[in-house]
Amino acid sequence: MINKTKYNPLIHNRQSIRLKGYDYSKEGLYFITTCCQERAHLFGEIISDEMILNDAGKMVEAEWLALPNRYKNIKLHEFIVMPNHFHSILEITEGATLVVAPIEGQPQGIAPTTVGEIVGSFKSKTTVEYINGVKNLNWKTFNGKVWQRNYHESIIRSENSYINISSYIIKNPANFKEDKLFK
Repeated sequence: MINKTKYNPLIHNRQSIRLKGYDYSKEGLYFITTCCQERAHLFGEIISDEMILNDAGKMVEAEWLALPNRYKNIKLHEFIVMPNHFHSILEITEGATLVVAPIEGQPQGIAPTTVGEIVGSFKSKTTVEYINGVKNLNWKTFNGKVWQRNYHESIIRSENSYINISSYIIKNPANFKEDKLFK
């Protein structure tokens, strides 16, 4: 018998954590954090306040660095692969929006690239590569998923904010044990 739980909007209605009405294909700077499922330590370890990547962590780093080859309108800024999460500053540059042809309603060029599309692609590619590593290279197994379902982002709106976030990313290995993502 299949257990069909009655719909309860308090527990069955996922709410978006994105800024309502904001166009995430808009050029700008975004602070991104994505965490491993159950905060599992899959990508290396902190030794003497320095992040030492294992092969899986090196793969995550390589996949991040490869993103501009797939998305021509992005720039990568500060980033760090941590044992159980990933921080980065991503920039969507000019040319990110859809160009409209002279005939109204007929799109021309590429569709806009959104932060969600980029992060989703990154998580998907790294998951496939991680599964291959588990099967073929004896990488640490994981429980169901490599990454948590969602990711956190903040729109960087000022130079001061950019400087603070960059500093946070750089210092993250030294502060990891005090970090809320440490488990």
